[in-house]
Amino acid sequence: MASPGGWYLWIVMKRSTFARAVPLLGLLLLSACGEENQTPSAQQMAPEVGVVTLKPQEATISTVLPGRVVAYQVSEVRPQVTGILLKRDFVEGAEVKEGDLLYEIDPVQYRAALASAEAAVQRAEATLVSVKLKAARKTQLLQTNAASQQDVDDAVAAYKQGEADVKAAQANRDTAAISLDRTRVTASISGRIGKSTITPGALVTASQATAMTTIQQLDPVYVDLDQSTSEMERLRSEIASGQLKRPAGGVQVELLMESGKTYAHKGKYGFTDASVNESTGSVSSRAIFANPERALLPGMYVRARVVAGVDPAAILVPQRAVSRNPLGQAVAMFVDKDGKVEQRTLELGEDVEGNWLVQSGAKAGDRLVVDGTQKARPGAAVKTVEVAVDPATGLTINPTRQADAGPAATTSEQ
Repeated sequence: MASPGGWYLWIVMKRSTFARAVPLLGLLLLSACGEENQTPSAQQMAPEVGVVTLKPQEATISTVLPGRVVAYQVSEVRPQVTGILLKRDFVEGAEVKEGDLLYEIDPVQYRAALASAEAAVQRAEATLVSVKLKAARKTQLLQTNAASQQDVDDAVAAYKQGEADVKAAQANRDTAAISLDRTRVTASISGRIGKSTITPGALVTASQATAMTTIQQLDPVYVDLDQSTSEMERLRSEIASGQLKRPAGGVQVELLMESGKTYAHKGKYGFTDASVNESTGSVSSRAIFANPERALLPGMYVRARVVAGVDPAAILVPQRAVSRNPLGQAVAMFVDKDGKVEQRTLELGEDVEGNWLVQSGAKAGDRLVVDGTQKARPGAAVKTVEVAVDPATGLTINPTRQADAGPAATTSEQ
């Protein structure tokens, strides 16, 4: 039997153990309660993303093509007579008008040739008068048998030959006059003249290979464009099927300068070449643009936005919501009907005012994630906020929280 002191010691130890166990048990109970409350709190903390509900809308479909500026008209000035160049009568790089004097070639020998040709005409005309009178007299003498028929025939033949001589002399005179006139080299078209390849005192020859200078008409100008046959065929099939409608005002073209600015004047689509370039597989086409400021110069590289048609039910997605995967495919995040994020691969078409035209991969009614894509993970539940995107800046505007956050919110409340 234990002594009273032993029982007292045992009771004290038990009380001490119980005192230490009670706080520990309380901590365990609080921890368990915290774990029970943690699960619904995590669901309530589902990431919030901004979405845009896709809707069909009318969109002007255009394609951007590379091109080169070409002068509307080009005149290579060459001498048509041989001689010494006496004078240049224009300022290099200036605007000239049709008929303006450009060069003067020494005319001395051509004036002499013209004078000789005029004298030959006078001589032939004088001879013609003589043979004409002789033929008339022979014809009268034949009626009285005073002249033979042979004499009459010879006189008439001489008269006709005299007429031919006069015409030949007149033609030689006209040729000499033309040659003299060509010693004054004039502009055949209006436009901007380039630099002169010769100087006064140089010998020029008729129809020489080297042009004396070049005149280019720069208002209006042509822009030659190249389009792939596959893209051209696709646009034609879409127009034929009714997916695209022809623009009401006809095909219009805008120029995008190298600086990124849009050219002030819109152009008109001209024609498409009848053959395909075998080396590039592209088809050439031509547009015409007004150029009153001479901002477009021949040889300049430009890009042309050609309005191909109007899609009355286009699906457009903001460019900021589209990225590329390691394979180079266009991908975007969507929220499905269960409120979970899914990643889709898109087939994109043209750039339409800051948006991509979707060929496949999205449809009307789909909810596209545009804000918070870095927080959206495929398969994760999210809360959605309907937003709008300004296509000019790509920024979100007027975000409005949905009254019903959708299945994701419902899940978080459970």
